[in-house]
Amino acid sequence: MEAAAKKRLYFISTIYWFLLLYIIAAMVFWFIALETQNRQMNNYKLQELKLDDPRYQAHYDLINDERRRKSAQYMWEGATSLVLTLVGAFLVYRLFRRQWNFQQQQQNFMMTVTHELKTPIAVANLNLETLLKHSLEEPKRQKLLNMTLTEVNRLNTLVNNILVSTQLEGGRYRKSDEELDFSDLVKGSFSDFSHRFPDRIWQSAIDPEIDIKGDPLLLQILVNNLLENAMKYSPKDKPILCKLHEKGRQVVLEIIDQGPGIPDAEKNRVFEKFYRIGNENTRTAKGTGLGLYLCHKIAKDHKAHIRLTDNTPSGCNFSVSFTK
Repeated sequence: MEAAAKKRLYFISTIYWFLLLYIIAAMVFWFIALETQNRQMNNYKLQELKLDDPRYQAHYDLINDERRRKSAQYMWEGATSLVLTLVGAFLVYRLFRRQWNFQQQQQNFMMTVTHELKTPIAVANLNLETLLKHSLEEPKRQKLLNMTLTEVNRLNTLVNNILVSTQLEGGRYRKSDEELDFSDLVKGSFSDFSHRFPDRIWQSAIDPEIDIKGDPLLLQILVNNLLENAMKYSPKDKPILCKLHEKGRQVVLEIIDQGPGIPDAEKNRVFEKFYRIGNENTRTAKGTGLGLYLCHKIAKDHKAHIRLTDNTPSGCNFSVSFTK
């Protein structure tokens, strides 16, 4: 499928550049033809002049001035047309490439979502069937129940991301603006992740009683997505740090991991919708490309600023700054 898409893109690009070169060549030919005609008409007019005419020099200068004016006119018209054509061609090509990339990302998103939906459903179904058909020892039973709950929570997060993303873009989500204890909200999310994934190393430095105004559900999604993103790309033997503190009139949330990090060229693109780093065919990390996009959207709707910086010695630091 990817080979067919690349072949189609190559064919369309070839046609596009051929037509553009044809238009430029036609404009150059048009200029040369007009300039040749202008010189010929100038020569004809000069040949019709009579040397014994007392106003010969005046007519001679007038004819040459007319030729120069027409040459300048053709040159300016040609240059303007060429510049407008190149600018239009550049804008069309950029729009086409952007639309093409967005379409490819949508296709990848649909394939990813299909896989992300089927996996937790299949795991939960298998675990529940095992529990129904077999009498297991309590430790094994608890393990299967915990695995099922984890997959159901992952499925719930995926569905919430899709629904909230659609509602926010369509302007159908009614955002509340209430005073809330952001410290409790962050602690709740952090505690939930640490209990669901006890095999990971979790560290926190959350200052108490930090209040901000915002939508509790959206802020919960913001914190959860940042924690899940850190867990997704961080090695299991490396800690994930969650920090919340006040800095002047700013409330700063930081989620820090020690994963492989993100190249500088990709830092501004990770917040784009459907965008995921790496090759879609070889990528092993789970995800849909909506998590960080939603974080950026939610932060913007709360008049907050989200940014990505490098962690030391490795990894990423996602920080969200709210104005009190």
